Amino acid sequence: MAATARITAGAVLAAAVAASLAGCATGTGGSRASDGGAQGPQEGRRAPAPKSAVRLIGDGSTAYTGAQPHLLQPERLKPGQKPPQFVVFSWDGAGEDSQKLFSHFRKVSKENHATMTYFLSGVYMLPSDKRDLYHPPQHSPGRSDIGFNDLQGIADTVKQMRLAWQEGNEIGTHFNGHFCGKNGGVGQWSVAEWKDEIAQAKQFVKTWKTNAGTRKAAPLPFDYDKELIGGRTPCLEGQENFMKAAQQLGFRYDSSGVNQQVWPGKKHGLWDLSMQLVPFPGHSFEQLTMDYNFMVNQSGKKTQGDPAMYDFWGNQMRNGLLKGFHRAYDGNRAPLIMGNHFESWNGGTYMRAVESVVKTVCNKPDVRCVSFRQLADWLDAQDPAVLAKLRTLNVGQAPEQGWASFLSARPAPAPKGVPGAPAAGR
Repeated sequence: MAATARITAGAVLAAAVAASLAGCATGTGGSRASDGGAQGPQEGRRAPAPKSAVRLIGDGSTAYTGAQPHLLQPERLKPGQKPPQFVVFSWDGAGEDSQKLFSHFRKVSKENHATMTYFLSGVYMLPSDKRDLYHPPQHSPGRSDIGFNDLQGIADTVKQMRLAWQEGNEIGTHFNGHFCGKNGGVGQWSVAEWKDEIAQAKQFVKTWKTNAGTRKAAPLPFDYDKELIGGRTPCLEGQENFMKAAQQLGFRYDSSGVNQQVWPGKKHGLWDLSMQLVPFPGHSFEQLTMDYNFMVNQSGKKTQGDPAMYDFWGNQMRNGLLKGFHRAYDGNRAPLIMGNHFESWNGGTYMRAVESVVKTVCNKPDVRCVSFRQLADWLDAQDPAVLAKLRTLNVGQAPEQGWASFLSARPAPAPKGVPGAPAAGR
């Protein structure tokens, strides 16, 4: 199975637009029809935007501004209730460059009542002339397989992260140097080396103003030590030791593996929210829900193959993802998890495919297009016995006697503090 791509250094260089320091609020849609009683994305209770209260952290690169706005509040399933269909769109190495794909998909997300997860590469917050501040495990200082950034690229990426978070999206991590393979790749790193890499990824976000020499710029509106609860490893390598390190550091999920379309469980105390295998139209084998993997199986490692095939390849990816969606939506309702890159491989056909999928699925009844954080919040709010029962359903398998019968047993009381839990003393 092909792994995630190495993004070229040029992919994160300066965008043409100067960074704005203003934030904006996201809009929410109206009500939708319900199927089986579960709520659609904009029907769930969203946390109100907090009152303005900025407390700078460290050098002022980040700040505490209150609870993140525009998050759906997790609610425990009622007895016999059909689960909502969760869909997660995530982006590896998210940064804003001259293609402006980060800002574009923020707009697509807002227009379709979705939130997403952006896995930031820490070195995208580090200017090239400060590259020696990065000490990658098993490599010399200043090494990175995806390069570094320049001041304009950092400013543009910060702007998009600021706005994305204010709109309810999640900022995760894709770590730093994107080292793959045998010679010091992440698959060979120890637990201690993973802890060091994670600490550096955090540090570059927490000190971007100092490193970029822009101390008067507005901060990122979150405490990254608290915001960062999950990631995806480069090339999907090194998951085992990463998860051990991440569990010790208080992470809540990982998305570095390959799963079937079934309900997730936990590994090493983390939710295993890995990408999944879905039908690959025209082939007898299934395909991972990632643009890079579709590309490799269509044009090999040529990022710009035969232009005459671009539309066909994009449609093939879109149709495969939609087949996977409907297999879950009409079947076991397992969350559908996808990962992509802000790249214009094969003429940008995969970006068009992803956008088409967002517009098609996120506006359906009972569908919630959410970030990994919101999915993890919902999973944590559920009765473990109910989740265990959901995990007995195979790929595409709907309950034979219907959802009302399948989940009819009265669940255990919700943990204290979970929405829907009884009041204390009752």
